[in-house]
Formats: sequence, structure tokens, C-alpha cells
Amino acid sequence: MPELPEVEITVRDLKKKIVGQEIKGFWTDVPKLIKKPGSFRALEKELKGKKIKEIQRIGKIILIILSNNSVLLIHQKLTGHLLFGKWEFKNNEWQPLIKGPLEDPMNRFIHFLIIFKSGWMLALSDLRKFAKVELWQNLKNLLNSAEIKKLGLDPLDPKFTFQRFKERILRKKGPIKKVLMNQEVIAGIGNIYSDEILWRAQVHPLRETTDLKEKELKAIYREMKRVLKLAIKLQGESISDYRTLEGGKGFFDKERKVYRREGEKCPRCGGIIQRIKIGGRSAHFCPNCQK
Repeated sequence: MPELPEVEITVRDLKKKIVGQEIKGFWTDVPKLIKKPGSFRALEKELKGKKIKEIQRIGKIILIILSNNSVLLIHQKLTGHLLFGKWEFKNNEWQPLIKGPLEDPMNRFIHFLIIFKSGWMLALSDLRKFAKVELWQNLKNLLNSAEIKKLGLDPLDPKFTFQRFKERILRKKGPIKKVLMNQEVIAGIGNIYSDEILWRAQVHPLRETTDLKEKELKAIYREMKRVLKLAIKLQGESISDYRTLEGGKGFFDKERKVYRREGEKCPRCGGIIQRIKIGGRSAHFCPNCQK
């Protein structure tokens, strides 16, 4: 799943590519992606002719604010990622007209398209079709919705101080790995970056939050900020489905220390990296230096 760094990268690139573009039309072959309004035709009628005004991010959610102040919400979910380019429908599939990264096989699962008057397109490639699209009347209504109001603090927010981090972590009992991924505690961290954060902080993923010492909490907070900023700088992690807006891979993989490296040597101490299950999710760690 695209996590906070991947979504942040996408949002930054969208600001450069689609702000000011006028919507000409839409296409989808999976109408169930559109959760709000109730149909594809209703969405097309509401948005045709509108211009892109602004792009925002809340956690892992992308908000496209339009010239009439309505908001198009896109949640890429498990395997979705957005692409910007030009395509033609040929041999029963969308084929890129621009050669290069868009030809990556992972970019071929296009199930939703926004077509701009300029000829450019914004596509959603989603292998498992779990992504969702919603249209909201305005930003205020969206921000007051149950889904948004329950989200935790954004780890990149300057107001997210160590004290606030500590209060939120200690308020939620359970293994630290699970709590870090709880979107109601912190918005945006998933499986990949929780593993990488805890390895760098030298904290075992099964450690109970209530047992963590002040020193360990500070290490987790520090590494959380560092890892997420580094991942953004390196254009994200593309070990699975994620690709950048232009269709290319991110470069965080060269910094990936433990995630999906079970059986390999720990780059810090030489111990063998293990994988365990926590709440139905995998956790990768070094049992030698993450006691």
C-alpha cells in the first residue's frame, strides 16, 4: 500500500502537473470505485468543465479541490497509484502514447481516468481494484466527516511534537508496531515504514507501548521523522505496486534495511532478520539488536 511518503510525493507532483487543468471527461470500467455520488454519470455531470484549483493530502488520502470548491477524494488503498500522461484505448486496454516509465507492466491496470481539455490524462492504475473515488460538496463537509475526523496526527506536521507523539503512543495499549500503523493514532504509517523506523530505533516490534522507556520513545519519534523524510527525498518505495506520477520507481529500496528481508543478515549487527505476524500483518526485525 502507498504510505505517507508515496502519497506526499504524488501530491507534490500533482501540484506541478494538474493545477489549472480543465476537466473534459472521465472513464472507468469499474463503477464501484466511485463511492460518492452514486454513479459514474453523476460524477461526470458534476465535474465536467471544472478546473483543478488545489491539491492537498490528509494521511494517505489525496484531495483534489476544484474551481467550484467541490473536492474529489482519491484513496489509492492497497495497490493503487496515480499516473499522469496520455493514453489511447487499443486492443481492449489503455496503452501509453508516451514511451518510457509509463510502459512499466505495473502501470497497465488502469481502471479510472480523468481526461483534461489539454489532452493530458490522470489515470488510476489499481491491480486489485480496492481504490475509491468520492466527490464532496466542499472541503468543510469532508473535514467534518467521520472518516477524516478519526484520523490521527500527521507525522510531518510541525505541530506534531515529541510530547504529542508520546501522549498518543502511551494512550494506546498494544505492540508498538501495531500502534504505529493505527491510523487513528498516527495518519500515514504502514507496514514498510513501521518496520524501518523500529529497526533504526532498535526497538522490538512486539514491545508493549506502556513498557517503552523515554529514551526509546524519543528514538522512535526521531527515526519516524527521519525515515519518512528520507523516503520522500528518494521518491518512495517501489518493492510492490507503487510507481511515481510519471510511471517510474522510487529509490528508497537502497535504504530498506529489514522490510521483506527475512533470512538475510542485519546490516547493523549481522544477526538474521526474522518475520513474525502481529495482528494479521507481517513485522520484520533483527532479534539480535532489537531486543
